[in-house]
Amino acid sequence: MLATLLLLTTSVNGAAPEVECLPPPRPVASAVGDFHLSVRHPHAALAPTPRLVGQWCELTTQTGTLHATLDLPAQPAPWPVLVLHPGSGPTDRNGNGPLLATDAYKQLGRALAAKGFAVLRIDKRAIAASAKAGPKEDQLTIETYAADAVAWAHSLRADPRFTTVGFIGHSEGWLVGLIAANEARWQVMISLCGPGRPLQTILREQLKNNLPPKLYLQADAILKDLEAGRKVENTPQELAALFRPSIQPFLISLFRYNCAQLVAKMQMPVLIISGSTDLQVAQEDALALAKANPRAQAITIEEMNHVLKRVKGSSRWEQLPSYTDASLPLHPQLVPEIAKFLTEHLQRKN
Repeated sequence: MLATLLLLTTSVNGAAPEVECLPPPRPVASAVGDFHLSVRHPHAALAPTPRLVGQWCELTTQTGTLHATLDLPAQPAPWPVLVLHPGSGPTDRNGNGPLLATDAYKQLGRALAAKGFAVLRIDKRAIAASAKAGPKEDQLTIETYAADAVAWAHSLRADPRFTTVGFIGHSEGWLVGLIAANEARWQVMISLCGPGRPLQTILREQLKNNLPPKLYLQADAILKDLEAGRKVENTPQELAALFRPSIQPFLISLFRYNCAQLVAKMQMPVLIISGSTDLQVAQEDALALAKANPRAQAITIEEMNHVLKRVKGSSRWEQLPSYTDASLPLHPQLVPEIAKFLTEHLQRKN
């Protein structure tokens, strides 16, 4: 597999972006084959230090181009860098989607860049700007996302601007990072509201709380088949969106993993952050992760919900604005906790 890293640099003052696509210095092996990337900046020595909001990145793969944004610190390189992986569904690099408007990832990336940590915010394959990279939905698995995370990690590690490469996974993105960890060689890992129990266990809880009893029993039967690796041909119309035939291969792949079992094997520093008003991933999940890896640091942020915003209550009406109002800021404790952890475990390695 061949790839090139295309960088579009945008300055704060709104100047036209400089587009540079350069041949690679050498190939890098990864879980998805060999790809190439550009790390040369021929005019860098002549130009003043840029004040960057974000650097647009493209990683061209065999099936199409993957897109991301690098949030870069204002001070000169080198910097530690972190891959920020979105959660489930059509969530983009900013933390938004068709029914979601939070800007949570954009806010987090820029906030960490202001503290000296570069952040790569990605659009997953088949999602948002990376939609054309495919594959078709029925060919997509959780391992596909993990292989892409490995490819991004290798591209960052080959870039002389970066000293170390870490990972931040939100929700389902946490599982992606764990699967990729051995080949990506993350120096640190951070779970943001990530699962600690099998995903089908969490899904059952959500469905039981939201479906009529009879429909829940049908959903549970479908889940049992998918857990066993069997596709289900006929699903109730009310459950068609969740269990449509084209998504079933992805769910089957997802249900093979247990985050607690995976995190127990991690030797790098791990930070587990949960929110006390998270309605999607329970405190039980953070406890399972911490129990599986006693070396990990676990923090519960009071009044933080699943989209990393400050919400005092747990009713749907109290939670809804945080899912639809991108102007709401991150919970004020989140960035300081992450920055403290990263300063201890990354900056001291520079």
